[in-house]
Amino acid sequence: MTGSSPQRRPRAQRRRDTEHRLTHDVDVWVASASADGVPYLVPLSFDWDGETLLAATPADSPTGRNLTATRTARLGLGHTRDVSMIEGEVEVLDLDALPGRLGDRFAARTGFDPRPSATAYRWFRITPRRVQSWREADELRGRELMRDGRWLA
Repeated sequence: MTGSSPQRRPRAQRRRDTEHRLTHDVDVWVASASADGVPYLVPLSFDWDGETLLAATPADSPTGRNLTATRTARLGLGHTRDVSMIEGEVEVLDLDALPGRLGDRFAARTGFDPRPSATAYRWFRITPRRVQSWREADELRGRELMRDGRWLA
């Protein structure tokens, strides 16, 4: 980054910025690993309901298999100079197990509806357990915003 760095944000501001991203961004990087530890990273569209992120991917894709097997994921929102990292527990749902209004909301928000696809998709509802946010090195201290599913700020 060139020029002067932005002012170091207090934890409460980082939380507001992270929640703004969750509410307004449409895509998130999803990191998962197979049961034997092989990593996989993909961008997926998501919907945030204020408590969980909802994503969809083919059931038989590496990400779908990994999330189903391990029930955990790590998500990256933003870019490397202003990132929010989210570690979460994953609930796996068949497409017809999600209420239609939630599927409709996902489709309207992301521009993608997996329900009519010939490919077998699943929903993946991710509940954040740990959230970190930082811009640069001066924000590494105090970057943890959520621990054990509870906001710290």
